[in-house]
Amino acid sequence: MDSLQQTNDQPVINIVGEKVALGPIRRELVPLYHRWINDFAVLRTLYIPRPSTLEEIEAYFEKDVEQEKVRRAAFFTVYDRATMAPIGRTELDSINHRDRSASFGLEIGEAEYRGRGYGSETARLMLDYAFTVIGLHSVNLETWEYNLAGQNAYKKAGFKEYGRRRQAKFMRGQLWDIIHMDCLATEFVSPVLHEIMVPDKPRT
Repeated sequence: MDSLQQTNDQPVINIVGEKVALGPIRRELVPLYHRWINDFAVLRTLYIPRPSTLEEIEAYFEKDVEQEKVRRAAFFTVYDRATMAPIGRTELDSINHRDRSASFGLEIGEAEYRGRGYGSETARLMLDYAFTVIGLHSVNLETWEYNLAGQNAYKKAGFKEYGRRRQAKFMRGQLWDIIHMDCLATEFVSPVLHEIMVPDKPRT
Protein backbone atom coordinates (compact mmCIF):
# COMPACT_ATOMS: atom_id res chain seq x y z
CA MET A 1 0.00 0.00 0.00
CA ASP A 2 1.52 3.36 -0.99
CA SER A 3 1.64 6.40 1.31
CA LEU A 4 -1.17 8.21 -0.53
CA GLN A 5 -3.49 5.24 -0.03
CA GLN A 6 -2.55 5.12 3.65
CA THR A 7 -3.33 8.84 3.99
CA ASN A 8 -6.64 8.41 2.21
CA ASP A 9 -7.55 5.52 4.50
CA GLN A 10 -6.71 7.40 7.69
CA PRO A 11 -7.06 11.15 7.19
CA VAL A 12 -6.40 13.61 9.99
CA ILE A 13 -9.76 14.52 11.56
CA ASN A 14 -10.55 17.54 13.75
CA ILE A 15 -14.32 17.38 14.27
CA VAL A 16 -16.60 14.32 14.18
CA GLY A 17 -20.37 14.45 13.76
CA GLU A 18 -22.97 11.78 13.10
CA LYS A 19 -22.65 11.69 9.30
CA VAL A 20 -19.59 13.79 8.53
CA ALA A 21 -16.11 14.39 9.84
CA LEU A 22 -14.02 17.48 9.17
CA GLY A 23 -10.25 17.57 8.69
CA PRO A 24 -7.58 19.84 7.20
CA ILE A 25 -7.41 20.55 3.51
CA ARG A 26 -4.70 18.42 1.89
CA ARG A 27 -2.31 19.06 -0.96
CA GLU A 28 -2.74 15.52 -2.31
CA LEU A 29 -6.49 16.18 -2.63
CA VAL A 30 -6.01 19.18 -4.93
CA PRO A 31 -6.86 17.06 -8.03
CA LEU A 32 -10.13 16.10 -6.31
CA TYR A 33 -10.87 19.73 -5.38
CA HIS A 34 -10.12 20.53 -9.03
CA ARG A 35 -12.70 18.00 -10.22
CA TRP A 36 -15.35 19.35 -7.87
CA ILE A 37 -14.83 22.97 -8.89
CA ASN A 38 -15.26 21.98 -12.54
CA ASP A 39 -18.64 20.35 -11.88
CA PHE A 40 -21.19 22.86 -13.16
CA ALA A 41 -23.86 21.23 -10.98
CA VAL A 42 -21.76 22.29 -7.98
CA LEU A 43 -20.99 25.75 -9.38
CA ARG A 44 -24.66 26.41 -10.18
CA THR A 45 -25.18 27.42 -6.54
CA LEU A 46 -21.71 28.93 -5.88
CA TYR A 47 -20.22 30.93 -8.73
CA ILE A 48 -20.62 31.57 -12.44
CA PRO A 49 -19.76 28.15 -13.94
CA ARG A 50 -16.53 28.20 -15.92
CA PRO A 51 -13.63 25.81 -16.48
CA SER A 52 -10.76 26.03 -14.00
CA THR A 53 -7.28 24.67 -14.65
CA LEU A 54 -5.42 22.45 -12.20
CA GLU A 55 -2.74 25.15 -11.94
CA GLU A 56 -5.38 27.68 -10.87
CA ILE A 57 -6.70 25.42 -8.12
CA GLU A 58 -3.14 24.70 -6.97
CA ALA A 59 -2.59 28.46 -6.66
CA TYR A 60 -5.85 28.83 -4.69
CA PHE A 61 -4.71 26.06 -2.36
CA GLU A 62 -1.49 27.95 -1.62
CA LYS A 63 -3.49 31.13 -0.92
CA ASP A 64 -5.78 29.19 1.42
CA VAL A 65 -2.79 27.90 3.35
CA GLU A 66 -1.46 31.45 3.75
CA GLN A 67 -4.87 32.70 4.92
CA GLU A 68 -4.96 29.99 7.57
CA LYS A 69 -1.48 30.94 8.81
CA VAL A 70 -2.66 34.47 9.64
CA ARG A 71 -5.96 33.19 11.10
CA ARG A 72 -8.09 34.97 8.49
CA ALA A 73 -9.73 31.73 7.36
CA ALA A 74 -10.29 28.11 8.32
CA PHE A 75 -10.66 25.47 5.61
CA PHE A 76 -11.79 21.88 6.11
CA THR A 77 -12.21 18.82 3.94
CA VAL A 78 -15.60 17.16 4.50
CA TYR A 79 -15.56 13.37 4.87
CA ASP A 80 -18.32 10.79 4.92
CA ARG A 81 -17.84 9.50 8.45
CA ALA A 82 -18.86 5.94 7.52
CA THR A 83 -16.21 5.49 4.82
CA MET A 84 -13.86 8.44 5.44
CA ALA A 85 -14.15 9.27 1.74
CA PRO A 86 -13.67 13.00 1.00
CA ILE A 87 -16.97 14.44 -0.25
CA GLY A 88 -16.56 18.21 -0.13
CA ARG A 89 -14.98 21.34 1.30
CA THR A 90 -16.16 23.95 3.78
CA GLU A 91 -14.73 27.16 5.12
CA LEU A 92 -14.92 30.16 7.37
CA ASP A 93 -13.36 33.13 5.63
CA SER A 94 -13.10 36.87 6.23
CA ILE A 95 -12.57 36.00 9.90
CA ASN A 96 -12.54 39.24 11.89
CA HIS A 97 -11.38 38.56 15.44
CA ARG A 98 -12.03 42.13 16.58
CA ASP A 99 -15.68 42.10 15.49
CA ARG A 100 -15.98 38.34 16.12
CA SER A 101 -17.48 37.68 12.70
CA ALA A 102 -16.87 35.51 9.63
CA SER A 103 -18.44 34.27 6.42
CA PHE A 104 -19.34 30.63 5.74
CA GLY A 105 -19.01 28.58 2.57
CA LEU A 106 -19.68 24.97 1.62
CA GLU A 107 -19.50 22.68 -1.38
CA ILE A 108 -20.55 19.04 -1.38
CA GLY A 109 -18.53 17.89 -4.36
CA GLU A 110 -19.78 14.31 -4.62
CA ALA A 111 -23.26 14.26 -6.14
CA GLU A 112 -24.52 11.20 -4.28
CA TYR A 113 -24.11 13.01 -0.94
CA ARG A 114 -26.27 16.01 -1.83
CA GLY A 115 -29.74 16.30 -0.35
CA ARG A 116 -29.05 13.69 2.35
CA GLY A 117 -28.25 15.84 5.36
CA TYR A 118 -24.47 15.97 4.93
CA GLY A 119 -24.53 19.68 4.08
CA SER A 120 -26.71 20.71 7.00
CA GLU A 121 -24.58 18.78 9.49
CA THR A 122 -21.40 20.26 8.02
CA ALA A 123 -22.85 23.75 8.43
CA ARG A 124 -23.85 22.99 12.03
CA LEU A 125 -20.36 21.69 12.87
CA MET A 126 -18.78 24.77 11.32
CA LEU A 127 -21.00 27.03 13.42
CA ASP A 128 -19.94 24.97 16.44
CA TYR A 129 -16.29 25.55 15.51
CA ALA A 130 -16.86 29.27 14.93
CA PHE A 131 -18.64 29.90 18.23
CA THR A 132 -17.19 27.30 20.58
CA VAL A 133 -13.55 27.21 19.44
CA ILE A 134 -12.76 30.57 17.83
CA GLY A 135 -15.16 32.57 19.98
CA LEU A 136 -16.93 34.34 17.12
CA HIS A 137 -20.37 35.88 17.60
CA SER A 138 -21.77 36.22 14.07
CA VAL A 139 -21.41 34.01 10.99
CA ASN A 140 -23.05 34.98 7.72
CA LEU A 141 -23.51 33.57 4.25
CA GLU A 142 -25.17 34.44 0.98
CA THR A 143 -27.01 32.12 -1.33
CA TRP A 144 -29.28 32.41 -4.33
CA GLU A 145 -33.07 32.45 -4.32
CA TYR A 146 -33.25 29.37 -6.53
CA ASN A 147 -30.98 27.32 -4.23
CA LEU A 148 -33.84 25.88 -2.19
CA ALA A 149 -31.90 22.84 -1.00
CA GLY A 150 -29.13 25.06 0.31
CA GLN A 151 -31.54 27.36 2.12
CA ASN A 152 -33.19 24.38 3.81
CA ALA A 153 -29.83 22.97 4.87
CA TYR A 154 -28.67 26.28 6.28
CA LYS A 155 -31.91 26.80 8.20
CA LYS A 156 -31.59 23.33 9.74
CA ALA A 157 -28.07 24.22 10.84
CA GLY A 158 -29.23 27.42 12.56
CA PHE A 159 -28.98 30.18 9.96
CA LYS A 160 -31.80 32.71 9.51
CA GLU A 161 -32.55 34.98 6.57
CA TYR A 162 -31.97 38.64 7.42
CA GLY A 163 -32.21 40.35 4.03
CA ARG A 164 -32.15 40.16 0.25
CA ARG A 165 -30.51 41.92 -2.61
CA ARG A 166 -33.30 41.84 -5.12
CA GLN A 167 -32.87 40.50 -8.65
CA ALA A 168 -29.07 40.58 -8.45
CA LYS A 169 -28.31 37.03 -9.66
CA PHE A 170 -28.87 35.89 -13.26
CA MET A 171 -29.49 32.24 -14.07
CA ARG A 172 -31.29 30.54 -16.93
CA GLY A 173 -32.86 33.65 -18.39
CA GLN A 174 -34.16 35.01 -15.08
CA LEU A 175 -33.03 37.39 -12.37
CA TRP A 176 -33.11 36.04 -8.81
CA ASP A 177 -32.60 37.51 -5.35
CA ILE A 178 -29.38 37.06 -3.41
CA ILE A 179 -30.39 35.88 0.06
CA HIS A 180 -28.36 36.87 3.10
CA MET A 181 -28.44 34.60 6.14
CA ASP A 182 -26.66 34.62 9.49
CA CYS A 183 -26.45 32.90 12.84
CA LEU A 184 -25.46 34.36 16.20
CA ALA A 185 -23.69 32.55 19.01
CA THR A 186 -26.56 33.44 21.35
CA GLU A 187 -28.95 31.52 19.07
CA PHE A 188 -26.86 28.37 18.81
CA VAL A 189 -26.38 25.32 21.01
CA SER A 190 -23.11 23.43 20.54
CA PRO A 191 -23.76 19.86 19.35
CA VAL A 192 -20.23 18.46 19.69
CA LEU A 193 -17.40 20.74 20.68
CA HIS A 194 -18.76 21.82 24.08
CA GLU A 195 -17.67 18.38 25.29
CA ILE A 196 -14.10 18.99 24.14
CA MET A 197 -13.50 22.69 24.79
CA VAL A 198 -13.66 22.50 28.58
CA PRO A 199 -11.12 23.57 31.21
CA ASP A 200 -9.27 21.02 33.28
CA LYS A 201 -10.59 20.36 36.74
CA PRO A 202 -8.22 20.59 39.72
CA ARG A 203 -6.78 17.24 40.73
CA THR A 204 -7.66 16.02 44.18
